Amino acid sequence: MTNIKKLLKIPYSKSHVSMAVHRVGRTLLIDDLDIQELFVRSSQTGDWTWLKEFYQRLVDQKWQRKKKSKEHWYQKAMLSKFLYYSINGDGAAEPVSSSSDEPTEVQSPRSSDDLNTTSWPAPFEMSPSSVSEDADSSKEGLKNDFVRNILWTFEDIHMLVGSNMPIFGGGRYPAVSLRLRDSNKPINVLTGIDYWLDNLMCNVPELVMCFHVNGIVQKYEMIKTEDIPNLEHSKFSTKVVKDIAQNILSFLKSNCTKEGHTYWLFKASGSDVVKLYDLTTLCEEAAEDKYQNPFTLPVAVLLYKVAYNMMLKKNQNRKHYGTIRTLLLNCIKLLDKERHPQILASANFMLSELFQLNDPKKEETGLLPNGNSDDSYSEEEDEEMPDSDETSSYSNGSDIAEDSKAVAVIKSVGELYVPEKYKSTHHIRSSCAFPVCHDTEERCRLILGYVLEGLRSVDNSIERNGQLPSADPNTPIPLKYEDESDSGNSSDLEKQLSLLLDKMGFLQEDSVFPNRSGMVPGTWQYKMKLQLILKASKAYYVLADAATGLQKYGRALRYIKLALQCHDAYSSLSTSLFPELALLLSNYLTLCGDIHLMLAQNANNREAYLEEYNYQTKDDQEISHSLRQESSCQAFGWATDLSTDLEYQLSLSCRCYEAAHELILHGELKAQNADHYMRVLKRLGNIRNEIGVFYMNKAATVQTERAVSKGISTLEKELWKKSFSYFEKGIQDFEAIGDATNIALLLCNTGRLMRVCAQAHCGIGKHVNRGEFSHEEALYYNKAIDYYSKALKSLGNRETHIVVWDSVNWELSTTYFTLATLQQDYAPLTRKAQEQIEREVTEAMLKSLKYCDIHTESARQPLCQYRAATIHHRLASMYHSCLRNQVGDEQQRKQHKVLAERHYSKAVKLFNTLNDAPHEHLRVQLERVAFAEFQMTGQNSNAVKLKTLSRALEIMTETKSAFLLIANEIAVEQDQVNDIERSTGGTASESGTSSNVNREEVLKLLNIFESRLTFFLLQIIKLTSAKKKTSTSNTDEDSMLTNYKQVYSTLLRAAAEKNTTMVQRIKTIIDALNQLAPKEQSGSAGTQ
Repeated sequence: MTNIKKLLKIPYSKSHVSMAVHRVGRTLLIDDLDIQELFVRSSQTGDWTWLKEFYQRLVDQKWQRKKKSKEHWYQKAMLSKFLYYSINGDGAAEPVSSSSDEPTEVQSPRSSDDLNTTSWPAPFEMSPSSVSEDADSSKEGLKNDFVRNILWTFEDIHMLVGSNMPIFGGGRYPAVSLRLRDSNKPINVLTGIDYWLDNLMCNVPELVMCFHVNGIVQKYEMIKTEDIPNLEHSKFSTKVVKDIAQNILSFLKSNCTKEGHTYWLFKASGSDVVKLYDLTTLCEEAAEDKYQNPFTLPVAVLLYKVAYNMMLKKNQNRKHYGTIRTLLLNCIKLLDKERHPQILASANFMLSELFQLNDPKKEETGLLPNGNSDDSYSEEEDEEMPDSDETSSYSNGSDIAEDSKAVAVIKSVGELYVPEKYKSTHHIRSSCAFPVCHDTEERCRLILGYVLEGLRSVDNSIERNGQLPSADPNTPIPLKYEDESDSGNSSDLEKQLSLLLDKMGFLQEDSVFPNRSGMVPGTWQYKMKLQLILKASKAYYVLADAATGLQKYGRALRYIKLALQCHDAYSSLSTSLFPELALLLSNYLTLCGDIHLMLAQNANNREAYLEEYNYQTKDDQEISHSLRQESSCQAFGWATDLSTDLEYQLSLSCRCYEAAHELILHGELKAQNADHYMRVLKRLGNIRNEIGVFYMNKAATVQTERAVSKGISTLEKELWKKSFSYFEKGIQDFEAIGDATNIALLLCNTGRLMRVCAQAHCGIGKHVNRGEFSHEEALYYNKAIDYYSKALKSLGNRETHIVVWDSVNWELSTTYFTLATLQQDYAPLTRKAQEQIEREVTEAMLKSLKYCDIHTESARQPLCQYRAATIHHRLASMYHSCLRNQVGDEQQRKQHKVLAERHYSKAVKLFNTLNDAPHEHLRVQLERVAFAEFQMTGQNSNAVKLKTLSRALEIMTETKSAFLLIANEIAVEQDQVNDIERSTGGTASESGTSSNVNREEVLKLLNIFESRLTFFLLQIIKLTSAKKKTSTSNTDEDSMLTNYKQVYSTLLRAAAEKNTTMVQRIKTIIDALNQLAPKEQSGSAGTQ
């Protein structure tokens, strides 16, 4: 308050003015600078000699300490007694303080040197308890020298002022100020302004004037505050005072532009010239230590405290971050790293806290609003100091020529009376803009840079102090030896986790856990390093997560390794670990498991990942060095090995997930973090499935490579057990979270494992024919069927997960089909009767057909259609065979005949819809022809035989589409051969093409087809000719007989030619089939 009053009274007073001005964001801090008192101390300590020389050279060449008169001390003593008896006298009102922690006695104004002896503010901490402790400690060091702090708005100027003025109240006068005045001395203008401003700032409506003569009270007079400017001998204009305030504050705002600098506003006694100097710049030009500036340290502390308070505000939002960052950066620039490590470490930590890690995507939405300029630490956040957009300025050319060291000069105090003589033209909003990070890595690197600076301050402070605690004779010295054979096994992991959980569960206040640097818990170094290490740990975790998203898995593993090392160092330092730390570690290990899984699945890029893993920046190296001063950082070293062994990589991933799962089970963490618990269990189930598949595939590979003569090896059995164990544990994990889809997938994989076991018991090799279908094979195939059925039951219906449902159905159909095929092809006749085998084969084939979906359109539909056609073909062949070999029981023979015809018909229909199975289509049709031929052997009537032959011939004409497909495939193959010959200029073999034509099989089928076609034509010609002799002539029969004879003749001539190619033979057959087909069918075929 005193400083503001001095500024406003400059035009009225001839006394000297000496004030220090500091800019804090958009706020100006004005403090008294007693230059004479400063020089008295400098003569004793030898400090600030440059300022004394400058003052003598440019301001007052012969300065001396002015002593105050006896009258001054007499008046001061009288006022003190007057206030004492007014407050504590009989019937006097008792003062009411605004808060319990505010001073109750009037104190002298604070000098700048008070800050040199203060205790530094404690480090900024996020927990409520630590914040309250820090607030208490800071109040002890930076005491509030004022009874009350007031946010004063004068016209459109906003000021935060401190006041020590006693305010009395009671009865009809709730608030009055009390003044002691000599009756023989009139009130002058300066005194009137002084009284008016005091009441105005403290919002006191009335002034009580006590007039005395030589200490004897004469009278009391009550004066309203608004009447003070009109008192006799002290009249002044309130508008002029307002203009003075606006001019002087605009002058300071326009010229005190450098944040962190100390400015000196000086007016000599009796002079009208007001000068402004930049003490910080003058100190640097004096070639002396910059910390010789007496205000460097107080300004730095002020910047820190303002930033500290803004960080603690509950309603803080991101628009203030630019201001806080600017304050802290300027604070760091002003402080000496060796003298003030604590506040430097705390400032760097607060800088790192400005960059949020828990929501990394929101900072990329663009530049922050210019609302960053709302940096006032007052409660009125929405109010702003006025900024003029006018570009006019004032010239100080002549005065600057006289004193080139001055930043700005007011040539005459009379200028302050002129309204709007000085206007603020300086804008600083852009300097407070918060930097926008373009990606996560850039943001985390900024955080780690600040963390490193903080760690340097802490570590350097420990080295300089050199006071390590003495060793505890009751604490054994830990030996750092490790047994390499046991390192990394599961028992070490369980031991580490149990130790960690015990540490979280039991809080021992008096225990001190040993650490390498010897820091004692409770010291500022200890508290600050804990917070810095934890911040670095989180930053490295975010970096690892971002690198994983970019598929930079080597880099991600390096970052998560550093995060775990930070966590290890934190655990070594901390005397007790809070449950949230277990959740953090669980997240770290979960991500580590993800990285190992990705490394295992991308083994082809292992060299690139290894290069990323081994690279380390200088900052990372320094942070690691600081961590190793507290711990070996090897507690979770097993989790960050980059191995070339796929099995080891998968096992590491699984162990990371298991450790993460164990941690989340502690206390209430499971209930409080249900989403994380489900994610960990899902990942654990997934990795166990991956390992189970790995061992299953490895067992299949061993099975393929082993010799036929050897039985199932011990290695295979061990691999089966491991695979089954992991599948079983994975199913339990998914059951714990109710994940039906993944349960079905693991059951499906377990069924596949059972099929691998069944294949291992078949006893077949590359050059040895296998024996009968064994009991062990049937056992494992039935187990596989059970697991597939459980998978379908787990899903419930197809809508649960269409892809998984279709996949399980296909696998179940395949298992039934394989079981039926093996029983049919390698019938266990030594153990079962033929009828039982046929029954089991039929049952398995029909179940396979049940789970084979041929109607739903999907990528697997052609496979399903081919499978269904094959099943019908096999069933028809089986019934055909039964019919051939069965004797007696005519009813059963008729049933087999009907079933054979039905399945042959369905097989042909399905094969006909497929465009890539002409061989199978042709084979089924030939079997149908053979079935008709077999039926003809038991027929005695020529008419019945002729009817059967006609039906067989009709079946053979239906094979035309198959021959057309075969011809097309051969033509495509020939075109490829021709293209290769033209490009190479040589000859090309047909085996080098991509065609699927099996020429040997086609030739075999072609020979059979030609022989049966000629045989049937010959038999029809004989029977028709014999019928013609015994019956009347029929024109249709005559033409048909003539057609048969022509086709038969053509086939015989074609068969006689030895040099006929396969394509020519196929063409001959197609022509013959066209000729044999009915007229309408032949016409449509010709059109096609």
